[in-house]
Amino acid sequence: MTSTPPRAPTSFEPALPVADAILYEGYLLYPYRRSADKNRVRWQFGVLLPRAWADAHGLTDTSVAGSAESWWQQTECLLRVTEGTEVRLRIRFLQLQDKTLAERTSSAGFRPVSALDLGSRLELSFIEAVPREFDTSLPLTALLDGERQLTFRIPGGRDTEPLDDERGRLAGQVVRRRWPVTGSLTVGAVPAAAGDAVRLRIRVENADPGTPATVSRDEALRRSLIACHCLLAAERGSFISLLDPPRWAEAAARACRNVHTFPVLAGEPGGSDLVLSSPILLYDHPRIAPESPGDLHDATEIDEILSLRTLTLGDAEKREARGTDARAAAILDRVDGMPVQTLAGLHGAIRPGSGSVTIAGELVRKGSRVRLRPRQHGTDPQDMFLHGRTAQVDAVLHDIDGSYHLAVTVEDDPGAELNRWYGRFRYFAPEEVEPLRDGEDR
Repeated sequence: MTSTPPRAPTSFEPALPVADAILYEGYLLYPYRRSADKNRVRWQFGVLLPRAWADAHGLTDTSVAGSAESWWQQTECLLRVTEGTEVRLRIRFLQLQDKTLAERTSSAGFRPVSALDLGSRLELSFIEAVPREFDTSLPLTALLDGERQLTFRIPGGRDTEPLDDERGRLAGQVVRRRWPVTGSLTVGAVPAAAGDAVRLRIRVENADPGTPATVSRDEALRRSLIACHCLLAAERGSFISLLDPPRWAEAAARACRNVHTFPVLAGEPGGSDLVLSSPILLYDHPRIAPESPGDLHDATEIDEILSLRTLTLGDAEKREARGTDARAAAILDRVDGMPVQTLAGLHGAIRPGSGSVTIAGELVRKGSRVRLRPRQHGTDPQDMFLHGRTAQVDAVLHDIDGSYHLAVTVEDDPGAELNRWYGRFRYFAPEEVEPLRDGEDR
């Protein structure tokens, strides 16, 4: 069936900022110009190519890595169910769009060109992409009776737009062409042998019927699902974290097989009715950093560095970037107009963790005392001089990967109070400390 997807149901809204970042991750890399070498080999995550092409090129990897190209991806996750549980599913991806240019000739015709100088702006041919979605909703009882298979087809198309020069005269035209994309979705569920949970399986395939195996990758991408990922919402049910499952569900979580994508709990922390299955590995309840003023598209982007580098682009470079893609132009406009306070706010942020962490059965939080046991290898050599010393925990922090770190002050350091006042701490991982109980000797 052909899908003209509706807008996102309210249940998906909390996950959309992160899902949109995944959709456009790597879409366009700094310095955002067509001529940049790294913008000539794009589309690195969640690429589902036509099967005949993938098979002919030996794309048989079945790891969780979403950077491995294939013709299919699979999500398996655990869902606790009640009577009347229903699963709502959204598949999201990009469809490629070829932007070409034609210059008006003296005979009132048009001839193809790679670039068109319109005086006040430059237009360049480029490969764009259009976001696509496919939605479905299935009662769990139907999935337990057997797998359900659906086919979705996004049509191709051709749009033509006139281009005027700075005097308002017709100077050329831009033609945008898309090729049909066909996908297959298979959804099923089986009891998980873990309480009231079931194992939910979502398999997405590129169902293109006729792309030859002999075409180039660029041509195969025209009929591919790019940055493919899915959102799951449970009505009258709750998902179980595969990263931190309850003990009774650990074996069932390990049995889940995820290929080229991995599901995490999404939305607000503490929620369990929403899952984002992403070709980029995430932690539970991922979110966009509040300091980030907008997407920069560059893989593993660091907003401060990329913003500063963008500010250093010359006028000619910025003109080319603006002519390359509308998203590049938006980045330039945002960075050029960024207030100093916003840029300063990108200079790193330390976020408190949950406030505590359990180590060797003891709850460690701010004010707790610990004995330092630095690792023998892979650590700061100066930390080895602190082996066996005691310290007080000033904060429990976590990084972007969710790993915990303890900010501590060494107890017999003469400058301890001054360092604490300045916020200068030493940092250790939980496995590098031993909790001290109240009254334990130093």
